[in-house]
Amino acid sequence: MQKKRLTIIVLVTAFVLLIPFVAMQITDEVNWTLFDFILAGILLLGAGIMCEIAIRKIRNIRYRIVACAVLLLFLIVIWAELAVGIFGTCLGGQ
Repeated sequence: MQKKRLTIIVLVTAFVLLIPFVAMQITDEVNWTLFDFILAGILLLGAGIMCEIAIRKIRNIRYRIVACAVLLLFLIVIWAELAVGIFGTCLGGQ
């Protein structure tokens, strides 16, 4: 079962990374570099694996949900910061 979930995490990560890759073929609005794909892959795989660890280690279903929700929130905040720099703008940066 654990190997199956890890396979699902990897496949979902690959599918999510395919979205900007295909978009780059269609439009000039999406312009990712190899570094962008590597960083996004690390973020997605890391969040997926950490959520998997939380599911394995935490027995209470409510705590599992909270742990995975917090991980997802962190992923979204980091992704947004890397995409548009929300903290630099909010904190008076350039």
